[in-house]
Amino acid sequence: MTPPVWRTARFDVDLSRPRVMGIVNTTPDSFSDGGLFADPADACAHCERLLRDGADLLDIGGESTRPGAASPTATEELARVLPVVRHAVTLGVPVSVDTSRPEVMRAVLDAGADIVNDVRALQRPGAVDAVAMHPRAGVCLMHMRGEPGSMQQQAHYVDVVAEVAEFLGARARAVVAAGIGRERIVLDPGIGFAKSAEHNLALLARQRELLAAGLPLLVGWSRKSTLGVLTGRDPGQRVAASVAAALLAVERGASVVRVHDVAPTVDALKVWLSVAALDGAGASSAGTIAA
Repeated sequence: MTPPVWRTARFDVDLSRPRVMGIVNTTPDSFSDGGLFADPADACAHCERLLRDGADLLDIGGESTRPGAASPTATEELARVLPVVRHAVTLGVPVSVDTSRPEVMRAVLDAGADIVNDVRALQRPGAVDAVAMHPRAGVCLMHMRGEPGSMQQQAHYVDVVAEVAEFLGARARAVVAAGIGRERIVLDPGIGFAKSAEHNLALLARQRELLAAGLPLLVGWSRKSTLGVLTGRDPGQRVAASVAAALLAVERGASVVRVHDVAPTVDALKVWLSVAALDGAGASSAGTIAA
């Protein structure tokens, strides 16, 4: 049974209902909103806007991980995220930082951030220790092969769902062995990271298989290229498709959905939860969300 609470630095996040994580990209080159919130003042205002729209958590990132993206230096990444983190931690919700660098992890956790969201699943030297030294910091471990610049060249699987599940389970065991409690961990299948559209859709269709590790799932379909393949729409026009994918992910057991478009996702989840309650299952109709 999936734990009902995700323990993070300042908050125990109740997962008895699905939670919405709002995306705050402080990068100049993210695939969907690159440059819109590169100014710290704009990013801070966006944090507040996402909370008004109903976000339960904020996820702040200073490195674009779109295919072909160039990696900033640690100094550049810190300059992008630290001012925003310092403001976000005053807003009363859990704050996640999307980073793979141990030095950035240490700095943002020292600044009050609650969660490290790592697309590289704490595989860089020193990353596990950077999180473990904070006795309550939460972590999201994501599946990806290679690096963003070349990851799509490694999108080859015999059974993508089984291989993603095996990787995530192994990383969770390694992180627990290093002293990070299971109650602090969620897993992310990494939609779009070293995966084709067919792989991504298989992960959604068979998402329940990823729950075998007994840990909550965080899933990010928002504006992803697979939705563009399906709809023929540009990233900014994929709101409806993103909401549909988020609902399907929740229905298949996701505890947290990471999204750009918070308000429509929150509204859609309110409808879903209301119908689930009338079915007599409530938020636990996904089978793995409630205690």
